[in-house]
Amino acid sequence: MRIGILQAGHSPDELRETVGDYGEMFTHLLGGHGFDFEIFSVVDGIFPPDLDAADGWLITGSKHGAYEDHNWIPPLEQLVRDIRDKGQPLVGVCFGHQIIAQALGGKVEKFDGGWSIGRQEYKFADETLALNAWHQDQVTELPDGAEVIASTDFCANAALIYGDKILTIQPHPEFTAPLVAGLIEHRGRGNVPDALLDQATENLNTATDNASFADRMAEILKKGAN
Repeated sequence: MRIGILQAGHSPDELRETVGDYGEMFTHLLGGHGFDFEIFSVVDGIFPPDLDAADGWLITGSKHGAYEDHNWIPPLEQLVRDIRDKGQPLVGVCFGHQIIAQALGGKVEKFDGGWSIGRQEYKFADETLALNAWHQDQVTELPDGAEVIASTDFCANAALIYGDKILTIQPHPEFTAPLVAGLIEHRGRGNVPDALLDQATENLNTATDNASFADRMAEILKKGAN
């Protein structure tokens, strides 16, 4: 089945050759699940021609805020609503988590508690998963129909489910240790408090549950074959 990846940002220039761009990270994360992928770089104004271009959709992270004034954000919000209305599966990660909430009536803000960086543990109903985070923005008001399925003391709305075909999460199951290390070096210093970056650096070699959450994502996306 076909998965359309809506790429909402780019990895740092200094890292792209070694770790790939954001869309590519998801093709690696979800490899082995029987998907064919096409990446649409919506951040550059490249949108799918119509909803028949894919059976399911995924929105990546971004350095941009969902609430910022960019000409590609309103059509992306409309695309989210169109995907929902057609009943296609949709997964959103970090910015994707936020833009889906905003498009469906929720609120996204720069969180006054600051940044979440590096490996964090997220409490789901049946398990705790460790995933890498890199964000200051959060979903602060839920849209109608959103159910919280994971949280931390720092991030109350860390993962959301809408019905049975839309799944979103604030941290990054696609982020590997080398990518986080590169972000610390190229996007962290001078922007994020050093203490948070130092702690994230110390945890770089501690295992995360990326594969486990990838299975959850794939389970949602495969509903596009039904």
